[in-house]
Order: sequence, then C-alpha cells, then structure tokens
Amino acid sequence: MMRTMIVTGGCGFIGSNFIFHMRKNHSFDRIVCVDSLTYAGNIETIERIPRNDRFRFSKTDIRNKNEIIELFQEEKPDVVVNFAAESHVDRSIKNPKIFLDTNIVGTSVLMDACLECNVKRFHQVSTDEVYGDLPLDRPDLFFTEETSICPSSPYSASKAGADLLVMAYVRTFGLRATISRCSNNYGPYQFPEKLIPLMISKLENGMNIPVYGDGLNVRDWLYVEDHCRAIDLILENGRVGEIYNIGGHNEKKNIEVVKTVLHILHKDDSCIEYVTDRKGHDRRYAIDPTKITRELGWTPDTKFEDGIKLTVNWYLNNKDWLTRILDGTYLRSNEVANE
Repeated sequence: MMRTMIVTGGCGFIGSNFIFHMRKNHSFDRIVCVDSLTYAGNIETIERIPRNDRFRFSKTDIRNKNEIIELFQEEKPDVVVNFAAESHVDRSIKNPKIFLDTNIVGTSVLMDACLECNVKRFHQVSTDEVYGDLPLDRPDLFFTEETSICPSSPYSASKAGADLLVMAYVRTFGLRATISRCSNNYGPYQFPEKLIPLMISKLENGMNIPVYGDGLNVRDWLYVEDHCRAIDLILENGRVGEIYNIGGHNEKKNIEVVKTVLHILHKDDSCIEYVTDRKGHDRRYAIDPTKITRELGWTPDTKFEDGIKLTVNWYLNNKDWLTRILDGTYLRSNEVANE
C-alpha cells in the first residue's frame, strides 16, 4: 500500500541517505523532502531524484508553523520522519539559541501538525549524545533505553529536550510516535565539518588533520545505510511510544579512525596535529542495541573496516560534490532551489 511520507532535513547527510534507501526499498511510496537549506543542507545531493508523483521537494523551515500546517494539509502524510536538526556540537557551543529553536521548537511544530492532520506515525531521529558519556575505564558499560539522559553540550541538550517533548505528546495527546537514538554515523554525503569527510578534504588539500585533545575519545561508528534500514524497520514494526537505540558495535578511539583513514590514503602520522580539546568533550559513547535486535531483528550489516573504505572511496570518487561545499558554490543552488 502506498504511503505518503514527509522526510524533514532530507537534504542533509542522514536524511538524504534515508530517502535513497526508501526509494530503493519502497518504490511505491510518495516522499516529500522538506528542508530549509541551511548551510548543512545541500539541494545538489538529491538532484538526481526526478520530481514526479513519487517525489517532491519543499523548501520549508520546520519552525514556520503556518507553512508546515499548509504543507501537511496539502500532502496528507501518513508518516513523518524528522531528521531536521542543527547538529554540530562546536557550533552549539558558540550559538546555542539556534539549536533550541530548530531542535525543540521545530519538533513541536511538526508534532502539532501531525495532530491536526491525523498523521499515523511520527518518528523522531535522536542521538546517543543525549545520554552524556561513559568512562573510558568501564568498557562493560553501555547506553540502554533506560539510561538516564545527561547531555553535555547545548546540541545534545536540545535533542534531549526534543525527545522529552515527543514522549510528552505521546502521553498527553496520544501522538503515535517513536524515537531512535543512534551512534556516530558515517558514509556518503556527510557535510565536511564532521570528522571523516573533514579529514579527507584536508588531506586532499595537503593540510594536517586536527585531532582534539589526546585523541582517545571513543565513539561507536554506524554506517549510514544500516541506520536507514533500522528506521525503516521501526516505522514498519516498532511499538508506538518506544525508544530504540541503534548502535554499530564498532567502538573506535578517534585517533584510530584518523589513522585508519591515513592508511587508506597512504599517508603517515606526520599529518596529525593535536589541538586544544573541545569544551565538555564526552569521553566515550557506546550503545547497547539489544532491544531493536530482539524486537525487530535489526543488526548492523557493515563492519567498520568495510564501511570506512566504502566511505573514503565515495569521497574520492565524488570530489566535485565535496569541492562545491568547501568553496561555497553549492549555496548558489540552495538559494535558487524551489519546488
């Protein structure tokens, strides 16, 4: 049965990959990509998708209630998946307000529209960063869905606030919603302010790679396609009102990731430049995905050793996409983008 699905933040990294996944695996669904095209959204990412009765792009800000309600009334979506978010921790430290406006207020606008237009399912894409961090000397500890939230940055606090608001809408208004909290994603189309594409772009331009602090911070790495497949399963069979952790079972120290990319690109450690650590830098993230495995049968397919090679090769084979972001020319496409 055909569904109409609104995907917010669909010109960003994970949102665009999710659209590609859904079009491949649910070709009869109609997808409406909603994105306000801030600096982290790139209309060129989805340009290869033809505009037809199965796909529409709408340049709309999720904070604009009137425009969102109008869009929902026109499209009558069955499902809304919210990827739209300000997500860069360093930027949240410099300017917290925009994170509160987009990540909390924007989420509330979407949920109000869902209630007004009788949307069957709302899914909130969150992050493991809402849990805070784990000590490096306790490798036996993992984040579960019952772990108390304890965010460390304005970014993670805004995502935690949005999660709490979603659960409040479920209880108070009967919103049919689910939440997923994922570990660090990597893969094609990631904006080059994040670690892996940042490394590749700097190395390709003969620059050193900045590494925060001692480089021993640990992250659980998840290939983006595995994340998209997990959300797909949650939409199909996830229980309303539930939170699902999505982790890759790929814990790596930041310095390990850096050295892996250096090795793939035939570079040595002389390219590493240690810099002053980020304020409030979380030490370790590690997700226990037992719940989604037990209830929905999801497990990650992609080992880090394979995914990182696929990722590096994608950026090397798509240098034009990366270059247009680095020199800012992609913004011209964003400015003239319309439906």
